[in-house]
Amino acid sequence: MTTQAEQHHGSGQSAAGSTPNEGYQRGLSARQVQMIAIGGAIGVGLFYGSSTGIATIGPSLIACYAAAGVVIFFIMRALGELLTYRPTSGSFADYAREFFGPFAGFATGWSYWAAWVSACMAEVTAAGHYIAYWWPSVPVWATAATALAVLFVANLVSVKLFGELEFWFASIKAVAIIALIVIGIGVLTFGFSSAGDTASVRHLWADGGFAPHGVWQSMLAMQGVVFAYLGVELVGVTAGEAENPKQTLRKAINTLPVRIGIFYVGALIVLLSVFSWTEYTPGISPFVQVFAKVGIPGAAGIMNFVVLTAALSSCNSGIYSTGRMLRGLAVNGEAPGAMKKLSGRQLPLPALVLSTLVMGIGLIVNVVSPDKAFVYITSVGTCAGLWTWFMILAAHLRYRAKVRAGLLSAADFRMPGAPVTNWIAIALLVFVVVLIAMDADTRLALYVWAVWFALLSACYWISRRTPRLQPEA
Repeated sequence: MTTQAEQHHGSGQSAAGSTPNEGYQRGLSARQVQMIAIGGAIGVGLFYGSSTGIATIGPSLIACYAAAGVVIFFIMRALGELLTYRPTSGSFADYAREFFGPFAGFATGWSYWAAWVSACMAEVTAAGHYIAYWWPSVPVWATAATALAVLFVANLVSVKLFGELEFWFASIKAVAIIALIVIGIGVLTFGFSSAGDTASVRHLWADGGFAPHGVWQSMLAMQGVVFAYLGVELVGVTAGEAENPKQTLRKAINTLPVRIGIFYVGALIVLLSVFSWTEYTPGISPFVQVFAKVGIPGAAGIMNFVVLTAALSSCNSGIYSTGRMLRGLAVNGEAPGAMKKLSGRQLPLPALVLSTLVMGIGLIVNVVSPDKAFVYITSVGTCAGLWTWFMILAAHLRYRAKVRAGLLSAADFRMPGAPVTNWIAIALLVFVVVLIAMDADTRLALYVWAVWFALLSACYWISRRTPRLQPEA
């Protein structure tokens, strides 16, 4: 019997379970993929955004991150099973195309491309602001453009250089969090510094309770918590360029609960034990507040450097992923054919150039009109992340159904608890969409997404009737 995977075309995929030859160089080592996975799970939201969450719902923020982390693990295990079945750098778009048809692949690929483009616009502009901490006289647009250019050149050199940059970016973030945890445990255990007199794990429940504003208020914060994890799925895009992808990606995904447990749950437990949640100031990094209180010299400067690396890491990942996603779309006849070309270094050069140029245009928009035009761009990214996760879960459900029917071979890296865990994760994503609709400040994202989806539908209709946009056999 001929399987659907054997009938599948695009991006050079081979039969189910085999490793495809997509023309890329397998230059990402296991060490680099592991750190890319760690970096994808740690963002600016933890270092700075968590202060607002702490002030809003108190210690219950820990439970929110833990619950969302479990669901994220389910999503990643679903992706891991699909990647074991058929590794591909097209990842989510390829699985959407295989199990739900060409339009699903088209919409998922372009949406994920747009999500990272908008994220890079925001992150590289943020990097410009962080650099202004040391050189306030230099215009933000100039430092942001310089950072974007440097990362673009790094992505043009080789995939190994991209991986090495991500390794060190992720290492800096991880070291900062581990330092906080070690220092916090020291304060709680030995009582040193001015924070030692009042530091206690009792702060987790004694200052108005674990959920001081009620359980429902804590659930409303789930929207921001889930968004803090956006980017964790990036490790799936490395499948086409990772050495021994099945084993490497399996290990990276299986260690996700440990990373979430240490870097999110562990860090928040320490933060909320060293100080009462009522002492944290929204808008100021809780890491800065703790480091300054225990007497770490230059705490604000240190954390500014850490957050700068987080922003550069996100932008670096964005350039990498948009180039691969755009090339995958071109190979499947869903983007201009010129985007299919690889450079002599086996890099998707035209796709990288076009993606970075769009980011540069958006950078100008972000600097000139951050409160108007740019909010529309980022709204696409917001919903595109949720759409990507939904398609991973839905494609996995369809894959399992075909395995049960004997149409596809079963992977040996199976998502635990499926299909129940699929539906639990989908329910959380639907709940987040409801929260977006309930909040007047975020509801705009749904309106913009509707316009974006209509635009995608029109572009897909045109692309199907353009002879030069034909998928490779």
